[in-house]
Amino acid sequence: MQFVTQSTFDGTRLAVLDEGAGPAIVLIHGVLLAKETWDAQAAALARHARVVRIDLRGHGASGVPPGPYLMETLAGDVLDVLDALGIERATIVGHSLGGYVTFAFYRMFAERCAALGFVSTRAAADDAAAAAMRYELAARIEADGTAPSVADFVNRSFAPEVYRERPDLAERLRAVIERTDPRGAAAMLRGIAIRVPSDDLFAEIDVPVRIVAGTQDALIPFACAEEMTRGIPGAELDVLGCGHVPLYEAPDSVTASLERLLAASTARR
Repeated sequence: MQFVTQSTFDGTRLAVLDEGAGPAIVLIHGVLLAKETWDAQAAALARHARVVRIDLRGHGASGVPPGPYLMETLAGDVLDVLDALGIERATIVGHSLGGYVTFAFYRMFAERCAALGFVSTRAAADDAAAAAMRYELAARIEADGTAPSVADFVNRSFAPEVYRERPDLAERLRAVIERTDPRGAAAMLRGIAIRVPSDDLFAEIDVPVRIVAGTQDALIPFACAEEMTRGIPGAELDVLGCGHVPLYEAPDSVTASLERLLAASTARR
């Protein structure tokens, strides 16, 4: 495993984990989270693939420049990392917010994509009410820090039985969120609120696509995954009986899905 820092086009320092060898796969985390949320999947995939994980700007160990952080800016950050590592094409996978970044990356740099993976995410943009809630949350986090908002996010991240049977998962998630810089969290929330919809891309996506979604996701309706699967030619849907963070709740199932996606990407080369 190699830990590196990479400067982006605007001088922001990004924390990056680069491990394994083989076809490249980039794993992009969700809002308020960090690259460590992919630990279980990265450990398995790195046995036969080159796994790149990035702390998005404002999150984890990366720098915290002024916001808002547009999805296009984040996609540019991913490109800068790939260029610095000498990776021409990669499978790009995003969880939640990471899915928004994955769509933006394909829109801007389709020729660099070997395949696309979407975990607990959607293509639609925020409506006015959802955007207003993000702006309100951003202001609250700037004023009071992330701690007051942690409980609400954590309490909606897993299937109900997880809180009874696996409380350790909630605590793991809580610990990651509490480390997120409030300035970065607020800047990211404002960027998410003004993102553009991505369903216009569906018909032109011509690489393998795999979608992972939980039927008990309280943050992004399962119907969003079904809509993406119907709209993207050849897309495959893996249905899990879990909540919004299958990376923790169903780690082996997510890994298996990504294994299938990598296999599809290499078969087309």
